[in-house]
Amino acid sequence: ADPARPPSDVMSVVSPVMSVGSPAAPFGSPGVVGAMSSAPRWVWPSDAPQTVVHPFAPPSTRWGSGHRGVDLAAVVGGPIRAPADGQVAFSGMVAGRPVVVIAHPGGLRSTFEPVSATVSVGALVRQGEVIGLLSAQPGHCAPASCLHWGVLRGEVYLDPLSLISGRVVLLPVR
Repeated sequence: ADPARPPSDVMSVVSPVMSVGSPAAPFGSPGVVGAMSSAPRWVWPSDAPQTVVHPFAPPSTRWGSGHRGVDLAAVVGGPIRAPADGQVAFSGMVAGRPVVVIAHPGGLRSTFEPVSATVSVGALVRQGEVIGLLSAQPGHCAPASCLHWGVLRGEVYLDPLSLISGRVVLLPVR
């Protein structure tokens, strides 16, 4: 069990009802930020139900333990979509898992694992375009499958859900 994760193993996301507009909020150290006010409106990266398996849990120190992204329920073989326009910056194996990275305007990068790319490095992708398929490689949710989605600005980790169009509400699953 990861002490940085909340006791509830699975959370559901309620449909968006209003726009995100919370100001940047540091968590613990200056290297981790939870939300942004000037962020573009992004979309959910998977066709699976909008369920957060493990939320963003930034570390209290730069190299401390934490969860630098979100794990989303997803189906093996299911499409993974670009949450916003960008350019594929990386596609390959990292620590034994297939990873896709998209560079977005404004210096943001989104990372997806385990995702087998269907796009090439350098390809321009539009919001909602399929970038790959969820791989069966074990990952953050082993033995179950999930999509790990991270977002960075430089070396600063952001909460990907803060970029989603609308307000994201996490509720325990009963």
